[in-house]
Amino acid sequence: MRIEPLNKTFGAKIYELSIPLLEAEELKAIYDLWLQYCLLIFPNQNLTNEEQIKFAKNFGNLEFDLSPISNVRGDGSIRDANDDDIVKSLRGNMEWHHDSTYMPIQAKGAVFTAHLVPSSGGETGWVDMRSAYNDLSPSMKEKISGLSAYHSYEWSQKERFGHKDPKVSEFNSYGFDIDPKPLRPLVKTHAETGEKCLTIGRHINKIPGMSDIEAQMLARELEEFACSSEERVFHHKWTEGDAVIWDNRCLMHQACMWDLSEGRIMYHSRIEGDPIEEAASNYL
Repeated sequence: MRIEPLNKTFGAKIYELSIPLLEAEELKAIYDLWLQYCLLIFPNQNLTNEEQIKFAKNFGNLEFDLSPISNVRGDGSIRDANDDDIVKSLRGNMEWHHDSTYMPIQAKGAVFTAHLVPSSGGETGWVDMRSAYNDLSPSMKEKISGLSAYHSYEWSQKERFGHKDPKVSEFNSYGFDIDPKPLRPLVKTHAETGEKCLTIGRHINKIPGMSDIEAQMLARELEEFACSSEERVFHHKWTEGDAVIWDNRCLMHQACMWDLSEGRIMYHSRIEGDPIEEAASNYL
């Protein structure tokens, strides 16, 4: 195994191994590297769906085993770029976010694989929210200390991207119907490393004690600050066969636009968060 750290505050590429052939000791080493680097990229793995699920389960129970992230239908045709709810969900994913902050339990992490990539664009980006918190001014740290935000997928997706009634749509409305909306601190402590990090992103729409506009402006200010340093932002240009795993507790991520007349097929396995450590405060 050869480790090539990214020239960032996080992330590494891992070479000279085959994920399906990893043994218990090697998997433990990979887990430790994941906690250290937060993002691990494994080029040229070409995992089957079954191999992806098996690998993801080494990092915890799964929130769901496998979900296609794709603008390609099962028959190979390309979805309508403007009026298809699946594509609208892909457009939503192009905004910075943590996975499942809108669910009672936030996801621990995710495994992602590339099966078909467009000729250009379609990258996935990550930003280090540990470094972002550490670099905040003392006054901003004081301002957000003790603040929590409600995270709503119904607001971030349905209201802004105009999803149809789920009963008449292929989109499965995952997360739309969660009530009450989960309440999460803006600053959390990583359960395994003890590091403080920001938990923000596109699903924030309300902060108790603030107007909705004030809450969304604060969330946007924190996001813009987090993304303002090249050292803590990385966008991966996919090659078919790549596999990655990231730590959702301390990284935000986003998809990037591509020519939606071209197909892009990715598969996502989401790792379930600890039912206590990752629970929203109003679900404890």
